[in-house]
Amino acid sequence: MSELYPLGLRLAGRPVLVVGGGAVAQRRIPALLAADAVVTLVAPAATPALDERASLGEIHWQQRAFTPSDVDGQWLVLAATDDPAANAAVSDAASQRRVFCVRADDAAAASAWTPTVTGADELTVAVWGGGDPRRSVRLREAIAAGLADGSLDSPRFRHPEPSPAGRLVPASPRPVPGVALVGAGPGDPELITVRGRRLLSRANVVVVDRLAPQLLLDGLRGDVEVIDAAKIPRGRQLAQESINEVLVERALAGRFVVRLKGGDPFVFGRGGEEAAACLAAGVPVTVVPGVSSAIAVPGLAGIPVTHRGLTHELVVCSGHLPPEHPGSLVDWAALARLRGTVVLLMAVANLASIAARLIELGRAGGTPAAVVERGGTPQQRTVRATLATIAAAADRQGIGAPAVVVIGPVVDAIGAG
Repeated sequence: MSELYPLGLRLAGRPVLVVGGGAVAQRRIPALLAADAVVTLVAPAATPALDERASLGEIHWQQRAFTPSDVDGQWLVLAATDDPAANAAVSDAASQRRVFCVRADDAAAASAWTPTVTGADELTVAVWGGGDPRRSVRLREAIAAGLADGSLDSPRFRHPEPSPAGRLVPASPRPVPGVALVGAGPGDPELITVRGRRLLSRANVVVVDRLAPQLLLDGLRGDVEVIDAAKIPRGRQLAQESINEVLVERALAGRFVVRLKGGDPFVFGRGGEEAAACLAAGVPVTVVPGVSSAIAVPGLAGIPVTHRGLTHELVVCSGHLPPEHPGSLVDWAALARLRGTVVLLMAVANLASIAARLIELGRAGGTPAAVVERGGTPQQRTVRATLATIAAAADRQGIGAPAVVVIGPVVDAIGAG
């Protein structure tokens, strides 16, 4: 077989024909839509997912058998039926009209091949495996892993860079790389997002929380400055202000700074304060959401925070202040009236007073409750009890921070141990 000539097609606004409405078409059409192609599907029947795309107007579905005239005016054709004879007919019609055609069943008989593709940050890598799809997939996965952890990262050489989602630009931006607020998820280093890991690999400075997965630091380059946020001087009360100053100072010095935080930076993580400080100083900020411990930690313990037929509401609260504290902003009376799921973060020290207050205000003492300690780490532990007994049960087991408290019938939803 002759060598392939690699080519990237600009399909935006251009018609593409897909023949066949099965699983192959379902896999291929999303990439065409991502390229802004105008997709026509010809098939007597289609999968529910393709049917839905047609009902939403994302594709044009001609619910009938293929005819050669369907190829007229198309820029590209995909023959994706499960019938080799039908695919051959589509390919022949495309060849007669000098339109490239991809065949799902027989690459050797096709005039075009679609590679297996991966990419990140507007970088696209296409792999052809010489007709061996498993070889292509294995290489693609290796490349994808390298792009994810930064080992195959390629810096940009053209400026300005396009602004990704989550890029916050100050009114008068300084010409500096900026700061990335990266949520690393709870405990398990594998729960960081692909974008978060990639930006971490590019960092010159990393300011890290104690709750962020510390194993992520092991893969940093040797010249990266790592700053433990818990050890920034000037005292406990001014710790956040000091962190803000360090972020701005390093960024204005022209260094790319990653603020690595446990969970999600905007869920009780003071990420908003850090972003505001950077923007006020003219430093651009990239926000990378993280897997929030409020949802992920219960899930890791086998507790779905919502469950059909059990709850229609989910409330996440901070429990760092007891209910009687004048600084508490939680409406405990409203919380007690709810029948759904309540998730409390930073609440272990005040769990007894919180539980007592909720019961006093009307939440049933027999409501299932659980505390999950160090979620996502090898030291994860779960204590289950009722609202009336959870504080004493957690105390007997020596449960400490960090921990997530879950109150509601979902605690017993799937019977996990």
